[in-house]
Amino acid sequence: MIVLSPSRECLHEAAAAEPGVIGDSAAMRTLASLIRRVAAANSTVLIEGESGTGKEVVAASLHHHSGRTGPFVAINCGSMSADLLDSELFGHARGAFTGAGADREGLFRHAERGTLFLDEVGELPLFLQAKLLRVLETLMIRPVGTEQEVPVYVRIVAATNRPMTELVANDAFRGDLFFRLNVVSLSVPPLRERPEDIGPLTDYFIDHFSRQLGLPAVRLDRLGLLRLHSHAWPGNVRELRNLVERATLLGRSPAACLRLQTLDSTALQERGASGYPPDMPLVEVRRQHMAQVLRACAGNKSEAARRMGISRKTLERKVREEGL
Repeated sequence: MIVLSPSRECLHEAAAAEPGVIGDSAAMRTLASLIRRVAAANSTVLIEGESGTGKEVVAASLHHHSGRTGPFVAINCGSMSADLLDSELFGHARGAFTGAGADREGLFRHAERGTLFLDEVGELPLFLQAKLLRVLETLMIRPVGTEQEVPVYVRIVAATNRPMTELVANDAFRGDLFFRLNVVSLSVPPLRERPEDIGPLTDYFIDHFSRQLGLPAVRLDRLGLLRLHSHAWPGNVRELRNLVERATLLGRSPAACLRLQTLDSTALQERGASGYPPDMPLVEVRRQHMAQVLRACAGNKSEAARRMGISRKTLERKVREEGL
């Protein structure tokens, strides 16, 4: 095993500018260097880190630097039932089970010559652990409902927010599979251990969401940055990202939104500059913002999409999903 874990002293398709590896901390600079060093290899990689630290973006960055011609494909192993996950990963033959009306390629074949990212790999059921181990040993898969084996050429990158050695010790995860996955180990530190990254990450998210939503950027001042530094960030980079998105929608600074999150329920009833209550669920804020932009554009979807920084096709899909 090669352990590549940056110390505190010394982050689907891959984005062009490595969005999750933004930061001034020594830990993230070292991590970015390690990613580039191991990207071109075929070795399996296990990414460890708390929830929200950006493990999937680290995996996408590995793919981005690998030169692989196939796609980056990601799946959360804890997001569906065991049987559905089996079919999603390995594919199935027509008639393999009720509702299987046609042959279907699984994600292993979809990721051919690319990277398959298995998020929360510790949640894999034991029978799928055995199938994954066989893929790593033989580079062959067997779709559900068939005896025919199909060759695959794909790099496996896995991630976990759980202590894998404990899972192995408790017989919840196969030791032989753990060692197969853990050829290269990358560790993503939590945001609270690298506060110097909060400023660059916040600036990145402000620029991203202001462009995407077609809204003015509200910059952080020195006191605002100090407030963000004082927060524990239990949700890590994901929590910061969501905070900045909410702040952009509300027309507030991220520090002001963070302060509002810590106030009592009566204080949370005050409204932001955009007219949205700060305690309104983010999905509803997005829905109302989209409706407002459409009204402002008199229903002109091309103009509304331009103002929101998205394609007309994406806007039409969102309108259908929201029933607007």
